[in-house]
Amino acid sequence: MMEVDATLALKQLYNESLEGPIFEIEGDDAGLLIGRKGETLNTIQFMVKYIVSHRTGERVNVMIDVEGYQERRHQSLTNMAHRVAGRVADTGRAIALEPMPPNERRIVHLALSDHPYVTTESDGVGDSRQVVIQLK
Repeated sequence: MMEVDATLALKQLYNESLEGPIFEIEGDDAGLLIGRKGETLNTIQFMVKYIVSHRTGERVNVMIDVEGYQERRHQSLTNMAHRVAGRVADTGRAIALEPMPPNERRIVHLALSDHPYVTTESDGVGDSRQVVIQLK
């Protein structure tokens, strides 16, 4: 069992893009909850969504953030998506991104949804699923 000294707070009651609340975990040990490439945090978030949805009988979106990790990751993915889109637009060649979990693929798709020259699609199966950025 992992003991972590941390505090949980409701950061935002309703987020339009998420369509649910955002909770922030902070504390000296909170970084342990992120895990390698955010895997532990993704698992915690999945379990919380499952429990809340099961108890309420409705699908509920909940975001759990640890020390701002989710916000930083969101910004990093958005920046990377725009950089790669620029390369695709310049070269005309499609680029497949590294495999990533569904929530991260969604960030990339949304970041480029209004891009004038490229489009995105997910390709692959399971843990190998990745976003492909290509010319429109």
